[in-house]
Amino acid sequence: MAVHEHPHRSSGFRLPTISRNGSASDGAVTAAAPATTATRAHVFASLRLLTGFVFLWAFLDKTFGLGYATPSGKGWIDGGSPTKGFLSSVAAGPMESTFHDWAGAGWANWLFMLGLLAVGVALTAGVALRLAAVAGTAMMALMWLAEWPPAKHLSDGSPSMSSNPFVDYHLVYAAVLIALAVAGAGVTWGLGKLWATLPIVRDHTWLC
Repeated sequence: MAVHEHPHRSSGFRLPTISRNGSASDGAVTAAAPATTATRAHVFASLRLLTGFVFLWAFLDKTFGLGYATPSGKGWIDGGSPTKGFLSSVAAGPMESTFHDWAGAGWANWLFMLGLLAVGVALTAGVALRLAAVAGTAMMALMWLAEWPPAKHLSDGSPSMSSNPFVDYHLVYAAVLIALAVAGAGVTWGLGKLWATLPIVRDHTWLC
């Protein structure tokens, strides 16, 4: 019985073929999956750290008056109010008078500053992301109401100069916080895995 030798074929690049059951005929797709997962984890970790720094920087600048959004000598430790300037300038929306009443109140200052610090530390460390998402989203929602993007005109009749009647950066930050919590972004470059092993966290998963 004669044996016919097939011509030699090079083992160069070729696309993986997909069988009828949807699986790849070689390991190319399978091998790429871990790399894709790792890349996604690093992207979410980077986003988490950047967002955490946004909250931490706001806390530090308002506390110590670093000369950026808060002038030097006007920080919280110097007797300044972190909420008075922003809330007293609210000029549109259904909660305008309410925000004016809250402006500069001691409880409002403490809640706002502790919120910035807690969310910033949680994101930077990669722990308690669910709590951070809830607290941060509540803060962003209140700030969205204070700026009230749907208004075309301010209460004095002047144009509001709103660039979008619904979506602004406060809603984007809230969406990012929720996404980070859902993705469990505290494991990579963070203490999320260690945090999850604590007995109190194991017993109360909402602390994750």
